[in-house]
Amino acid sequence: MVSQITRGIKISVATSFEGTYFKNYKLHFAFSYHITIENHSKDSVQLMSRYWEIFDSLNDKEVVSGEGVIGKKPVLKPGESHVYSSGCLLASPLGSMKGFFTMINFTSTRKFKVIVPTFRLNAPFALN
Repeated sequence: MVSQITRGIKISVATSFEGTYFKNYKLHFAFSYHITIENHSKDSVQLMSRYWEIFDSLNDKEVVSGEGVIGKKPVLKPGESHVYSSGCLLASPLGSMKGFFTMINFTSTRKFKVIVPTFRLNAPFALN
């Protein structure tokens, strides 16, 4: 698991290899990731959007961005947390993801970025 705190917001990520799948006549490697967002600040915040850079060992890069996470824009009061799971398909058994969440602070009404640390996506059979 990897974790990072940005402006009082802690992001923790755990990953799992889910198996291989054929899609459009190509082999893909499926990974899930489980993200915990904890508000350690003194202000209420809301997650507004996400931005991901997804890499695989074949040097392919995919950028994904959009509103919320899994259709939600959670509001976190001080001391609260939000947990969600999602996933991605890679063309190789090794890769990584990194990105950020754009959040709004309800006290200052300012938007700010919360860094999601780089996390590895590794199929166990691909590691020595």
